[in-house]
Amino acid sequence: MSSYDDFLRRKICVAPTHGFEIDQALVNPSMKPHCRAVVPWLLAGGRRALFASFGLHKTVIQLETVRLASEYVGGRGLITIPLGVRQEFRRDAVERLGWKEPPRFIRRIEEADATGVYLTNYETVRDGKLDPRHFDATSLDEADCLRGFGGSKTFREFMKLFAGDDRESGIRTEGIRYRFVATATPSPNDYIELLAYAAYLGVMDVAAAKTRFFKRNSEKADQLTIHPHKEEEFWLWVASWALFIQRPSDLGFSDDGYQLPDLELHWHELPSDHRQAGTEKDGQGRLFSNAAVGIQDAAKVKRESLAGRIERLQQIRAEEPDAHRIIWHDLEAERHAIEAAVPGVVSVYGAQDLDEREQAIVDFSDGKYQELAAKPVIAGAGCNFQRHCHQAVFLGIGFKFRDFIQAVHRIQRFGQPHRVRIDLIYTEAERDIRRQLERKWAQHNQQAEKMSKIIRDFGLAHAAMASTLARSLGVERVEASGDGYTVVNNDCVLETQRMEADGVHLIVTSIPFSTQYEYSPSYNDFGHTDDNAHFWRQMDFLIPELFRILQPGRVAAIHVKDRITPGGINGFGFQTVQPFSDECIAAFQKHGFAFIARKTIVTDVVRENNQTYRLGWTEQCKDGSRMGAGMPEYMLIFRKPPSDRSNGYADVPAVKSKDEYTRPRWQFDAHGFMRSSGNRPLQPEDLDGLDQAAIYQRFKAHSLEQVYDFRHDVTIAEAVDKSGWLPTTFMLLQPQSWHPDVWTDITRMLTLNSTQAAKGREQHLCPLQFDIVDRCIEQYSMPGEVVFDPFGGLMTVPYRAIKLRRYGRACELSPAYFLDGAAYCAAAAREMAMPDLFALLDAEQKENAA
Repeated sequence: MSSYDDFLRRKICVAPTHGFEIDQALVNPSMKPHCRAVVPWLLAGGRRALFASFGLHKTVIQLETVRLASEYVGGRGLITIPLGVRQEFRRDAVERLGWKEPPRFIRRIEEADATGVYLTNYETVRDGKLDPRHFDATSLDEADCLRGFGGSKTFREFMKLFAGDDRESGIRTEGIRYRFVATATPSPNDYIELLAYAAYLGVMDVAAAKTRFFKRNSEKADQLTIHPHKEEEFWLWVASWALFIQRPSDLGFSDDGYQLPDLELHWHELPSDHRQAGTEKDGQGRLFSNAAVGIQDAAKVKRESLAGRIERLQQIRAEEPDAHRIIWHDLEAERHAIEAAVPGVVSVYGAQDLDEREQAIVDFSDGKYQELAAKPVIAGAGCNFQRHCHQAVFLGIGFKFRDFIQAVHRIQRFGQPHRVRIDLIYTEAERDIRRQLERKWAQHNQQAEKMSKIIRDFGLAHAAMASTLARSLGVERVEASGDGYTVVNNDCVLETQRMEADGVHLIVTSIPFSTQYEYSPSYNDFGHTDDNAHFWRQMDFLIPELFRILQPGRVAAIHVKDRITPGGINGFGFQTVQPFSDECIAAFQKHGFAFIARKTIVTDVVRENNQTYRLGWTEQCKDGSRMGAGMPEYMLIFRKPPSDRSNGYADVPAVKSKDEYTRPRWQFDAHGFMRSSGNRPLQPEDLDGLDQAAIYQRFKAHSLEQVYDFRHDVTIAEAVDKSGWLPTTFMLLQPQSWHPDVWTDITRMLTLNSTQAAKGREQHLCPLQFDIVDRCIEQYSMPGEVVFDPFGGLMTVPYRAIKLRRYGRACELSPAYFLDGAAYCAAAAREMAMPDLFALLDAEQKENAA
């Protein structure tokens, strides 16, 4: 099925290109070799990010890239820069690139000619004095405004003006044709920052990127954790639009002259007064002060320790009184204390006149005075102080690693001739903050090295990255069968193509809820789609096959749920309902199915609120008009029209005996409202918090009740070990004996085997509840008939089909879920019990009662 293969290959995620190819001879020959290699890559992409380490000449690369892009279209270019940096750009344009005139700094469009490259500050654009849409090529130098994705006025303005994404009006345009971003320290640990860059460059919407690469945290909606199996794909995707360079050799060039100076760190810990430790929210007194508890606690520690920190600063200054140094601080009270204690210090601060502030920064970088006091958020990005300064003192430490590392590299950078000294003053109560800072620093270095390795391995070629990602296509078919079932590890589209026409009597399945979850690392996964429309295009390959294999007149029961769209995505500012169930009906009807019923299944509104934060009691009290309601699930009932349409009966009717199928049962089945006991196959998260005693009792019952299976029990033990619950001091999972002379007193643990091993690797929707599946099977099929699930998961449907004397068939793409499900079906065929939620609850209740 070449068209399906083509569809899957188009899922491979590399950034689109919007640029043009350029002759290398047109790139300024006075540039360093690695710089000359980067410029054509940026221009070919048209919308790209340059994440080059400190001192690798981002300034000249931006100047040359914007010059060539604006000349290509016969227009003008704009580079937006932080305060205090314009002199660096003007100096490099003349001294390094040989321009006759430096780029002009402007604040209004009237100051620009029809062509040329211009500079402006972020404040000028943010305050509406200069509209960047008058330019054909732009670059953001140290794009701090993009870091606070969606949370700042500056970000929203820049997305509207540069990227053409006006979130308030909902209007989207292409934006500025060529746009670039250059910074030395995107935090590889801050995924939102990277996604914000991608959104600004038009590579991928943040919501789509979250779905594609990250797990959802039901407790913290904005906290992103990358799927381990998606990590390589994520970084290859990033490398297709962002260039991380730590040294010229990353691109195959010599590192001569690019050795970072040694860094000499001095940590100065001051004692804390624990009598001022304060209390917890519940009134419980604290034994020790801890600034890491929260921002308010950190600020309190800073205020109380200010005098001691100033005293330590003076001691540090006395060691080398003639040295030029920067004194970094975070609070205004600290600035005032520094000014009072350090004669001749020059301060820069937020309320200062912009020109005065910028001149002070330039004068310090030129060595005109000895000591500068500044906050990292003001002078920590873009400024080059290494020509006259190699010492810095942090009067305090904080949570913001990015601000910290940027400040360090104002003086530790390529071209610094001296050993760099950094002094950090903190208190005993801030030990946790120090540990966090050191941990983030190590992670930063590790991730930067990972990105450099990708560049070293693939170079600047899109094709090589795409080829590697294509390896995630396809699956090797594996079949497991037994008495009453056949289950297959395969893509369900490919598997249903192999099945005979009219060979299935009933289809029961819970289809993937579009992009909400991915169940496997394969591009074949239906959850691995860009949006609902993309998902239904893949379903367009499956639904006709389901129609073909289903017997005429028989039923397909499809479990679905409507989805919630966040206010930031729909543009309304409040969450709305996406009618996924209606889209499902339209999709099945399009391919010939008749829609005959919608059965409603209620859900837990509290659990839903924990996942979406949209139904909270507090928010309801603030404004009831913005509150929706809990989202039920639906069982949509479709029917393939019978061959004989004169009376509507199926070719092989699903006949029932009234002795077995009673009138009361009929009344419940005919009702459009379904309730469920909630019992379902056990999931890994169900064991979270379960103590070893409960696991012990559960395994005992398992061992006594089931036919002994050595490999199965070993697999269980391995899974428990991976979860961290297998003790080293006693055997938790002992084989049990029926003989009265052999005493064993342990418990039964639920069969998780490879499902538990998969914990942390895949996120899976809860399988269908047993009773819902049972009711569909009993109502719409007869004993001995074939019941099929194209999205088998843990094989709940074939498992229940076996129990109800039908023949169960299913397909599952994920090898982990397939292996578990195959084991459950084999157990059902041997009349053994599938581990379920209720059995777990029973074990806990018995343990508590004891």
